[in-house]
Formats: sequence, C-alpha cells, structure tokens
Amino acid sequence: MFGAISDGITELDGFLNGADCRSTISCFKEMGINIVQEDNHVIIHGKGLYGLNAPKNVLDVGNSGTTTRLISGILSGCNFTSELNGDESIQSRPMRRIMTPLEMMGADITSLRGNDCAPLRIRGGNLHSIHYDSPVASAQVKSCILLAGLYCDGETSVTEPVLSRNHTELMLKGFGANVSSIDTTATISGHPHLIGQHIIVPGDISSAAYFIVAGLICENADIIIENVNTNPTRAGILRVCEQMGANIEYFNARTVSGEDVCDIHISTSNLKGTRIDGDLIPTLIDEIPVIAVMAARASGDTIIADASELKVKESNRINSVISNLKAMGVACEATDDGMIIHGQNYINDDGTASYNMHGCTIETKSDHRIAMAFAIAGLVADGETTFDDENCVAISYPTFFDTLQSIINK
Repeated sequence: MFGAISDGITELDGFLNGADCRSTISCFKEMGINIVQEDNHVIIHGKGLYGLNAPKNVLDVGNSGTTTRLISGILSGCNFTSELNGDESIQSRPMRRIMTPLEMMGADITSLRGNDCAPLRIRGGNLHSIHYDSPVASAQVKSCILLAGLYCDGETSVTEPVLSRNHTELMLKGFGANVSSIDTTATISGHPHLIGQHIIVPGDISSAAYFIVAGLICENADIIIENVNTNPTRAGILRVCEQMGANIEYFNARTVSGEDVCDIHISTSNLKGTRIDGDLIPTLIDEIPVIAVMAARASGDTIIADASELKVKESNRINSVISNLKAMGVACEATDDGMIIHGQNYINDDGTASYNMHGCTIETKSDHRIAMAFAIAGLVADGETTFDDENCVAISYPTFFDTLQSIINK
C-alpha cells in the first residue's frame, strides 16, 4: 500500500505469499499500479499520493480485514468513487469503527447493505484533518485514519485507550511521512512526499507463535526460530511465555527496516497459569487461540480478560477456542470478554485430568488462526486430530502444515 502511493520503486523482500497479501496486490493493480511478484520478492512501481486510478471493478479484499480497513483510508482521500467487497467473513465484520472517523473527515462512505459491513462504497476527496478519540485499541482503525490523514491539510491524530501495534507509524516514517507518537496518540502531517523504499520484512511473530508454543509444550523439544519481529507493541506473547515460566532466550538482536528483530530459542518447559488482560491484550490479540492451547498444558488456571475483540475476528474466537478445547477434553469456560482455561492440576467431574487431551475433529469456522492453534494442540493430544477445513491456513500461512511436518520429522 505505501509503495503504491509513493514516488518511485519500492522493493519488498520477505513478502508473505498469503491470500490476504495477494488480495492487497490485486486491489492496487486494479487501480493502475504495476506490481511484479517473484516468490517472496515484490517490486511496486509507485505513482505518488495522488496517482491511483479509479477502479473499473469492485475491489476484492478477500478475507483480509487489514486490507479492507487500511485501503478505506487511502480511498477516502482519492478523488473518485470506489466499491470494495470480500468473502462471507468480511461481509460480517464491523466497519462502523472506520466509517465514523472517515465520515468526520469528510468522506462519503456507505455500507451498501445498510449493516455497517462490506460491501462499501467510498466517494473520496476533500478531506479535512481531525483528532479522533478511538473507542477501541485497534491498529487497523488507527492506520486507516492516519492514511486518510495523508490527504488532509494540517495534522490528523488518533488517541487510543491503550497502545496498539505501531507498524504503520514506523513504516510510514521510513517512507518519508511526518509521524509522531506520544503515549497513546499518533499524529501525521498531510500531503507528504513519500519515496519508494527497499523493505526487508521480518518474520511475523503471529506465525512464529505456533512454533514457540509447540517448543514449550511438546516433550524433548528444542527449537530456534530466526528473524522474528519482536516489536514490543506486537510481541505480547513473549511476555506471557515469560510470565508462565517458559524456557525462552533471545539473541542476535538487531533492527530491520525500523523494526526490532531477534532469534528466539525455546525448549520444553513446566508452565504455570497466569492472567492476561489490560494493556497486554492489543499486543497479542491474534495469538490468543494458541496461548489458550499453551494454557491447557500449564499447571493452574489461566484467565484471559478484556478480549471482547475476539468476537469480531474471522470467527467468534472466544466460542471457537472454548468449543474446540472442550472437544479435546480440556476444562475451560467462556466469559463475556475472554475465557478461563483450567490447566494440568484440574480434575474434571468424572475424575479425569483435564490435561489428558484427546484428538477430535476441529471445527475451524474457516478461521486460519483456529486451525493452526489446534494443529499445535494435536501434537500433544492422544489419538488423531483432524480439521473440517485445513486449507483456511492459506489466508496467512500457506505452508504452515509443511513447516510443522518438517519440524516433527526432525
């Protein structure tokens, strides 16, 4: 996205060839951007902040909430009308959270079915800067507003209740935007001259999380994961692992394209339950399904709270996690804003130990993170674990099962 609205060529190394990323490429090609992809290397021929063409067709965002919400900020600043739509999941995900601030900035944005979800029609242009107090700590909402702010006179700012991940601020600054952050407020100046960059994308901690947990809960495990993005606004799972007593070491720390990166060494650990809530939640919201699996193998209870955002992900992840854990024999319960997982010292009503997990058929709800989390659970469960839709992992990690099998074979 940033390369498309910058002048000159942007090159990406370490591109994730997942469905969400391909949806983004498709949208910008539809708006006249020349993008060449060769495996994990991508070249974007940017046309500047005002260089996008009006799309002739509906922009297909696929399953990507990130694409939907961020591109809406850019489209709101462009002097043309566009429509965007995605799959069934996207058509049920809440978009009022971006519609409200974009409308405050002067955009004409309509939910075509009148339910504040996609499909959306956006008539852009003539935006003005605002200060927005966001009711949710969401990097997608924040990023949408900051991107719209590129097209405004003056400064646009967003204040969140707690700090969400800041990848957008770091990368926009690298492209030449004037971005500042103080506490939970991010501010951007309008009409910058963005210049194409060479970006090396570090390993996604959301993808690494499955192998971190596998290394902690499987017997005789010893794993090194290289090149992991440890940006503190994103790496909350590492803090949780430390709270739970994990054997985890960090080395070869460095900065790559403005992001903190290191290699991580994990090994089998005696974990204990913990409480996860408050400011920690936005830094690990996508990792909660696999954290719940880890909690099922810990001693004592783990309580996850302040995570009602899980209800509006690709599935209702509170329900998806709890129903699948119960199907595997884990004692757990949903709460209004999270869940409680009873760990290894918990005895069920029938006298069995809750950590005697058994295989079952996982109901993924076509949610990639549910499928991957319970693939890790399957490593420590008795019997066979199968999935009603294992292909959904292609959304964010197409080679997940291949990578998992390669580690098992070692």
